[in-house]
Amino acid sequence: MTDFEKVIDFDNMYKAYRKARRGKGFKKSAAKFSINALDGVNVLIDQLKNKTYEISKYNEFKVYEPKERVIQTTSFKDKVVQHSLCDNVILPRLQKVFVYDNCAGQKGKGTLFGLNRLSEQMRAFYKRYRFKGYILKCDVSKFFYNISHEQLKDIVHYWFFDADIRRLCDLFIDSTEGKGIPLGNQVNQGFALLYLDGMDKLIKCELGVEYYGRYMDDFYLMHPSKEYLKYCLEVITEYLKTLDLTLNGKTQIFPFKNGVSYLGFHTYVTDNGRVIRRLKNQNKRNAQRKFVRMAQLVAKGRLSSEKFNASYNAWKNHISHGNCYDLARAMDRKINKILKGADDEEESEKYV
Repeated sequence: MTDFEKVIDFDNMYKAYRKARRGKGFKKSAAKFSINALDGVNVLIDQLKNKTYEISKYNEFKVYEPKERVIQTTSFKDKVVQHSLCDNVILPRLQKVFVYDNCAGQKGKGTLFGLNRLSEQMRAFYKRYRFKGYILKCDVSKFFYNISHEQLKDIVHYWFFDADIRRLCDLFIDSTEGKGIPLGNQVNQGFALLYLDGMDKLIKCELGVEYYGRYMDDFYLMHPSKEYLKYCLEVITEYLKTLDLTLNGKTQIFPFKNGVSYLGFHTYVTDNGRVIRRLKNQNKRNAQRKFVRMAQLVAKGRLSSEKFNASYNAWKNHISHGNCYDLARAMDRKINKILKGADDEEESEKYV
């Protein structure tokens, strides 16, 4: 079975439909597709076979946490095609290509994997060098918005030889005008991982940096020599120019003993070699403001407790990956007071 045949296989496409439907049954496009799901899947297969498949217009909205970003999402039918393409062809192939410390968007990987790898590497670095070392922390400026369509297509074509797969990938890449790819597309998550794969290999293989990790456009290097990290920074900067990318102003080199901010936490090593992971102060303040406001809306009957609990429990699960027990307890006390109507206005104002 060719790669394209895997995408349009009925069983694979139906699994993709069921996966796309999870959590979206209340949306009109998903509900409409689901009424005649078998017919909808067959129509998509026929369109892909006959090369008449077209991507629908994107829905666009903004999110403000952890920073302001424009999100573009496609229609439900396009999500089905993306799931089949990613799950059956793109990710199975690319997971064998990526370096181990490319941490995002793959089976068995994610934020927790990236945080745990950082902790493992900091522990190993400390055991070997103690505090005699440095960290180069880098962040690509407006990564998704600056990805070159032509450069990306060249990279995708290098790894995928099936002409129909190339055509389908090109269709998603060119579904928006100008530079950049939409943040809300599942297929673009895989493309974004691949776009910097050459940099990963440059750092790990050619520069020989042992302690390295990347989560999408956010990455770090640890090394005992500050001068060598300066050289690495020059090489990385020049490499990114070939991809029409630059590093942003937050990129810097600092002593290993200072720790590093990565994936929402500040991680550092204590004098006795223990790795500590704290929530970044800005993230802490943002969460306090957000959940105090949401709890006040619940208390006034303007927000359902189910929606609040889903969001609040997700945040508590996230911070459970760090040394945040006291923060969680303090937030619980604060939220419980608000929900019980015992919170005084002056106390809540300091979070707003």
